[in-house]
Amino acid sequence: MKITLNYIPLFGILFGFLILPQGLLGQRKSELLAQIDSLQREVRQLKTDVSEAQAKEKFVHEPGQMKLLIVVDKLLTGFDAPPASYLYIDKKMQDHGLFQAICRVNRLDTEDKEYGYIIDYKDLFNSLEQSVQDYTSGAFDAYDKEDVSGLLENRLIKGRERLEEAREQIKALCEPVEPPKGTDEYIDYFCGGAQAEGEILEENEPKRVALYKYTASLIRAYANLANEMADAGYTRSETDAIKDEVDYYEKVRTTVKLSSGDYIDLKAYEPAMRHLIDTYIRAEDSRTISAFDDMTIVQLLVNHGVEAVDDLPEDIAKSEEAVSETIENNIRRKIIDETPVNPKYYGKMGELLDELVRQRKREALEYEEYLKQVVELAKKVQNPANAVTYPTAMDSNAKRALYDNLNENVELVTALDKKLRATKKDGWRGNKIKEREVRYVVEDYVPDDQVEEIFELIKNQTEY
Repeated sequence: MKITLNYIPLFGILFGFLILPQGLLGQRKSELLAQIDSLQREVRQLKTDVSEAQAKEKFVHEPGQMKLLIVVDKLLTGFDAPPASYLYIDKKMQDHGLFQAICRVNRLDTEDKEYGYIIDYKDLFNSLEQSVQDYTSGAFDAYDKEDVSGLLENRLIKGRERLEEAREQIKALCEPVEPPKGTDEYIDYFCGGAQAEGEILEENEPKRVALYKYTASLIRAYANLANEMADAGYTRSETDAIKDEVDYYEKVRTTVKLSSGDYIDLKAYEPAMRHLIDTYIRAEDSRTISAFDDMTIVQLLVNHGVEAVDDLPEDIAKSEEAVSETIENNIRRKIIDETPVNPKYYGKMGELLDELVRQRKREALEYEEYLKQVVELAKKVQNPANAVTYPTAMDSNAKRALYDNLNENVELVTALDKKLRATKKDGWRGNKIKEREVRYVVEDYVPDDQVEEIFELIKNQTEY
């Protein structure tokens, strides 16, 4: 009876639930379904909001990854995306709303963006021209000056002005190049030639940067008008001459980049520029130069030896002087870049290169012998471990760098390396407290006059 009494209430509750009226069950079910539907709508809205936020973030800060954004009744006010250059309008708009939309592409961004383009599919500008007379009249007092100033201008007129300005800039930059302004002369002017002093290459870097910048501006300015040169006021002969001019300076730019070693640093920016060149300047049959797909000239020399010279561009390969200076500048660039990792070793490599240059300029070496020696030097610069016989214990790049800069003391380097690996903490570079711990280790093992030098050397080692 005790068991029966304990279970009767529970059975009664379950039974009572099961025999609820059908209408009450239907009402409860409807309420539950409504709640589920509401939650689903909230989830969908949340996903939409997140997706929209991500799209806007990428469009503003990573325009190369989000080049086109299609919107309906969105982002016409309170949305600032300076990289946006084109606005396609395919809906009826007027007055305040139209003006706000236009302002989305009227913000300056980089030096390449001087104005925005409006592609009007609805012939809306007739209704706007009367309104946009002068922003000082009072109608546009609430707007930022940069949004309103020069709001509507003739694209062809501005495009021609920009093209002529770009032509003048690059001509003025290249004016000091010695006649006959061939490959050798451009290399001498922008790279410094085969000077014995390694600083010359870096001293001429501002001129090279200006050349790359002005050439890119020239190509873009020409591409913007390439299909409308006649409408912009150019004759047929002028159009052909300008096209040849743009092609000429693009080749100069490529030659200087290869000769100086700068082409590796700029490789990430090439695809879009290459598209403009192939579309508007020249569309040659594709020719793969494997040397420059994934390798530097120094790597090419190491992998292919003297035969690597055949992979250089034709305008460089046809001149022994241009070939020599291109190779030397690329090796010097590698030495400069790697010197912080191992100052003693790469200092010696720099001296060997200087001596090789002097011998070549004195004509103390035949060209073939010079190429053999410069290839051997490239191998030493690229792979220090294969160029010097290090003690067996010096089995890492970091140890070898310390060995070269600590008087080749194996015991000292071994002990210091072990202590460093045990002491350093993750993310220690840039953290004062963590850096101080590493510096204390250096002070314990290294003479006072070398502490700063060795500490900086350690900071440049990827292994620590």
